[in-house]
Amino acid sequence: MPKSIILLLSILALTGCATTPYYPIDRTTYHAIGQSERIEYIILHYTAEDYDGSVNVLTQGQVSSHYLIPDGDDDKIYQLVADDKRAWHAGVSSFGGKSSLNDISLGIEIVSDGITGKYTGYRPYDGYVDYTPKQIAQTAQLLKELSAKYAIDPTRILGHSDIAPNRKIDPGAKFPWEYLYRHHGIGAWYDETDKQAFLAMMDGETDFNQPEMITQIKSALRRYGYTVNDTAEWDRPSQNVIYAFQLHFRPKQPTGVMDAETWAILQALNKKYRPS
Repeated sequence: MPKSIILLLSILALTGCATTPYYPIDRTTYHAIGQSERIEYIILHYTAEDYDGSVNVLTQGQVSSHYLIPDGDDDKIYQLVADDKRAWHAGVSSFGGKSSLNDISLGIEIVSDGITGKYTGYRPYDGYVDYTPKQIAQTAQLLKELSAKYAIDPTRILGHSDIAPNRKIDPGAKFPWEYLYRHHGIGAWYDETDKQAFLAMMDGETDFNQPEMITQIKSALRRYGYTVNDTAEWDRPSQNVIYAFQLHFRPKQPTGVMDAETWAILQALNKKYRPS
């Protein structure tokens, strides 16, 4: 064997025996301010399927959620996607200046038909299906745990309709937002005294279709977090936002029409959660 080849093999053998240096990773000395938590929102849905259909859709298709709350006698709450992974539940969505909320939210699906039969126009309160007491208790427990664990702002516990008002109406008018707030301290709700005070400031002649008034109301909706266009009219996309707001904060009378009570509730919420 030529001496040059022997020399090369010797060098390679020595190199292979050499110890590869280890470069430590310092994870404590510096911390960048340009970062945020992955989980900033919790979004509630109904499945519009029975239990078996819900499991199939949420585990075998292009839709998923982090948690599934069953119906019937099942006492379990099912986790389908790990919290640190992105589930496909929100779709095209926005709230509070953030968009693509799949990236920064947890999704909770509740097994329910959601609605009763077909309806043309904005579905009234009685057009939605009741949740069972067990489902409400399970939802409350899960929301308490998750909101505490991830320090979720109460105004960021939302329905699918809040973040996608032109596409979605779930979790519907019978999701117990007020009950969860009053009995479990979950989510956001207005103070009744503030609502009444804002109502008292209005007279019966308030014209909610006047362009300047529409502009003012839309600005207030954006201030709270809703995405709404800047047209000076109540076009259909704008009415959809009103309907979504009412589903959440005035569920007994969701009409898609701006009125004195809806306006008072919006102002009361901004006073409480979005003080200027």
